[in-house]
Amino acid sequence: MAYNENLANRVRERLVNLQNIEEKEMMGGLVFMYNDKMCVGIIKDELMCRIDPDFHETAVEKLGCRTMDFTKRPMKGYILIEDVGMRTLKDLDYWINLALDFNKKAKSSKKKKQ
Repeated sequence: MAYNENLANRVRERLVNLQNIEEKEMMGGLVFMYNDKMCVGIIKDELMCRIDPDFHETAVEKLGCRTMDFTKRPMKGYILIEDVGMRTLKDLDYWINLALDFNKKAKSSKKKKQ
C-alpha cells in the first residue's frame, strides 16, 4: 500500500523552511531525513517519528500514539501516530517538534567518506 500523500504534504509544509531536508522512499513509505538522519516519515496512513528513547513511554500514552513495530519487534525511540493523534496543526507540530528536538542528538546512520 502506498503512503498517504495528504499527510506527506502536511509534513512537507511543516518542514519547508528547514535546510538539509531530504525525502527518501523506504519501508514502503516516505521518510524525511534531516541533517542526514531519519527524522519523520509516513507509513501507510500513520506518521512515524524518531524521538528520544527516554521519552518513549510518555509518548505512547498520548492519544493515537503507539510503538513502531514495523518488523514485528518493538522499536524504542520510534513511534507511529494515527490520524486521531494528529488531526490539528498543533497536534502535528507537537510530534514533529519531538522528532526535530531529538534529531540534534541522534546519530546518523550515513557512512562518512574518509
